[in-house]
Amino acid sequence: MAFTLQIGKQAPDFRLPATDGKTYGLTDFKENVLVVFFTCNHCPYVIGSDEVTRKTVEKYTPKGVRFVGINSNSKNTYIEDSFPNMVERMKAHKFPWIYLHDESQEIAKAYGALRTPHFYVFDKHRKLIYTGRAVDNPKDPAKITVNDLEQALDEHLLGKLISISATNPIGCNVKWDGKDAHWMPADACDLV
Repeated sequence: MAFTLQIGKQAPDFRLPATDGKTYGLTDFKENVLVVFFTCNHCPYVIGSDEVTRKTVEKYTPKGVRFVGINSNSKNTYIEDSFPNMVERMKAHKFPWIYLHDESQEIAKAYGALRTPHFYVFDKHRKLIYTGRAVDNPKDPAKITVNDLEQALDEHLLGKLISISATNPIGCNVKWDGKDAHWMPADACDLV
């Protein structure tokens, strides 16, 4: 069985605390399209692309797309990724997405999150229609040549088949609790 959730599979359920003080589950999001992305506070690829992600969220929210970030990184690897630091980061940057904390890392395992950031797009039936990167150079927005996430969203919203449904996420690996900072699960592999 593949480590990462495969195209056409159902979104794994979750119930996680958010930086806004609420707890959210999959069924709390009623929009026709749901983008779940694994992210964190410290990764330079996340920090480099946060404003690109903000623009994507602002562009697609009025089109019925909801964005939910999940931080599954162990605070024991990087204290910057702790829940209190998540709350502070959201206060400082006012990002337009829900930011959830997956302290047990069970949701990262259920989705097969490989890196931060790693995006998953689900249709109205919560079937996976795209997984991978948002852009081809998240660390340096000035060098971005393609936005695969926006291309997938555009095609889906126009009722087209998504031409590229999987790309390899680009970023830092998920920081698994009790493991070396660069450790990846044995069954984790490139998506394409």
